Amino acid sequence: MNHLRTAALDRFAAADPGLVRLRLAGSAVLGIVLAVAALLPAHVPLTVMLVGAIAAMMTAFTVNDATPGGQAVTLVLAFLTGAASITVASLGSALPPLDSIVFVLLIFVAVYAQRFGARGTALGSIAFFLFFFPMFLQAHLKQVPQLLVALGVGVLANAVVRFVLLRHNAEVEFLRVRRAFRARLGAVVRATEAHLAVNGGERTRKQLRSALARLHECVLLIEDAAPDVVDARAADVLRRRAIEVELAVGWLASTVQRTCTHELATEVRDDLIARLARFRALMERDPRELPLISQTGEYSRMLVEGSRIDSHAAPGDGVRKALAELALADDRAQRAATPEATPDPLAPDDEDEPAPRFAYDNRTRSAIQAVVGGGLAVLGGELVSHQRWYWAVLTVFVVFIGASSAGATFVKGVRRLGGTLIGIVGGVLLALLVGGNTPATLALILVCVFGMVYTARVSQVVMAFFVTSMLGLLYSLLGTFSLQVLWIRVAETAVGAAAGILAAVVIVPVRTRSVMLDDIAGVLDDLEEFLQHTRGLLAGEENVNVIELSRDLDRSVDQVRTTVEPLTHPVNLRSARRDYGWHVLTTLETIAFRARHVAARAQPGQLAGPDADRLRLFTGRLLANIDILRGALAAPGGPTPGTLVRDDGTPVSDRVEQAETRAVLSSLSHLDEALVSLGRVFGVEATDPRAPAKP
Repeated sequence: MNHLRTAALDRFAAADPGLVRLRLAGSAVLGIVLAVAALLPAHVPLTVMLVGAIAAMMTAFTVNDATPGGQAVTLVLAFLTGAASITVASLGSALPPLDSIVFVLLIFVAVYAQRFGARGTALGSIAFFLFFFPMFLQAHLKQVPQLLVALGVGVLANAVVRFVLLRHNAEVEFLRVRRAFRARLGAVVRATEAHLAVNGGERTRKQLRSALARLHECVLLIEDAAPDVVDARAADVLRRRAIEVELAVGWLASTVQRTCTHELATEVRDDLIARLARFRALMERDPRELPLISQTGEYSRMLVEGSRIDSHAAPGDGVRKALAELALADDRAQRAATPEATPDPLAPDDEDEPAPRFAYDNRTRSAIQAVVGGGLAVLGGELVSHQRWYWAVLTVFVVFIGASSAGATFVKGVRRLGGTLIGIVGGVLLALLVGGNTPATLALILVCVFGMVYTARVSQVVMAFFVTSMLGLLYSLLGTFSLQVLWIRVAETAVGAAAGILAAVVIVPVRTRSVMLDDIAGVLDDLEEFLQHTRGLLAGEENVNVIELSRDLDRSVDQVRTTVEPLTHPVNLRSARRDYGWHVLTTLETIAFRARHVAARAQPGQLAGPDADRLRLFTGRLLANIDILRGALAAPGGPTPGTLVRDDGTPVSDRVEQAETRAVLSSLSHLDEALVSLGRVFGVEATDPRAPAKP
């Protein structure tokens, strides 16, 4: 029983690193409970009480500033913004044309506000939803004073939860992230076991790829959380060690996949699977027990067997060696995770580059499209229902938030409609289940709120299911529940999704490929900066934190991953476009992986002296190739701006004695090959590696 409980907790920790989503969902539910408890003694109408609950939920869901002070400021601004929205919405209910006009204009404001970061996104969303819900609750102008009091109570309830009851604890969250890291590391090893057990397969390969991607997300979380707990030097060491573990487990995964291409005896395969299982059992420990793994006989045997493997390796020895390297990297990461934290007064303060206040770019285009889509949704929604047309406008807003292209809007629209259809069934069943029982209805509404917030960052379909189910319960609570109302909700959602997609495709359309090319250009810019500073670091000319630069590159690749989703999503019926999207994404992930490898191994002056000239020649060629690729992206389909120059043997790693330095040069060479592969996608030719490169 204890084993099952531990396994379940590990899975839960891996699914929600740091329990961040659990904290947000708990904050939303607890804020609603506090707001309702504060308003109950006043015996206010149900609609007023629901506004207080909605305010508590929305502030918990949207206010995500990095610092407590920033969150407090945003909460104050949220009250002022929400008060204006509620007042105008209540006024608009008495002047029917006004409410639809203001509602559509609010879409522009909310979508455009995303350019101002977390605070802009939060205030835009709060303004929109606190205009929507008074219409949904059919609030009147005479109720405005009570509604504003309820709004203040809801915001205050969230402040109490946020700053007192469920306050962010950096050390506890860091420990949770480390637990999640080990759980996800165990998931990768478990996936390699499954892949090896079936001797390779497409299904297990996808599982392995997914497990590696989730591990990478956790590495980034460790890098983000570490500076809040340890000093700058220790955080840098921990980042380096975490990247080393990620690289080692990536090497284990690729070695297992390569091993599956060869014939293995049954006893060899069983032995490798048993070794992986034993290592996973050692590794899946509470981080507070560290460094337990290095104190076991199994750990010592892995290191000894891994060091004995030479060029005449027996079948399966590659996996054994990779497993030994992973064990060593994991132990070093465990030891680096618990240094004595000391403040660093000389640590520089990073300042984000301010976003331009007003500009015509993809955000502006999306806002214009959202306005047009909102206008179409008003017209179409009125045809479906004169009373509930605002559902269509809500759908337009949801599909445009965070969407940067027509393809992304289409995918979000499909997901929204799918989740709503499923939610209709859930709403009907839940409404019939409670049967007018008010306490049970309120309890199920809180469950739906929790599920909505908890799954919002994971699955739009599941979130839409909880939203629709919650609305069905709200209709039941308000005494207006009927199957017809829920089907009107589906029809309005379909109208809104169609209006949003139509606007995205027709009005100043932004193609997915165009946004993808811009994002890839951003990746190349970050890669160029990374290579320039890495060259200076290796040559001993400057001392710079290249791990931070590799993280910038990671973020750019993550942005591309989001952008190409319409190409790789199953809703795209053209297999050629799906293969194209996957090839681009895989190539960029390889570039980011190799850059992380270089960042983890690079040391100041590692290639100083006579090797510095060879390093300059090599990196100069890479930077020239980046310029050629950038030119090809700037003029897609046009004449290529040049020819990529392949490696002609400049970084001869065999001449270098130090293993760490050879590893750095090897990763740079693999990065070079990935650039050539990326050029092939966009029709840029490369020189023949057997022919001398032209100057």
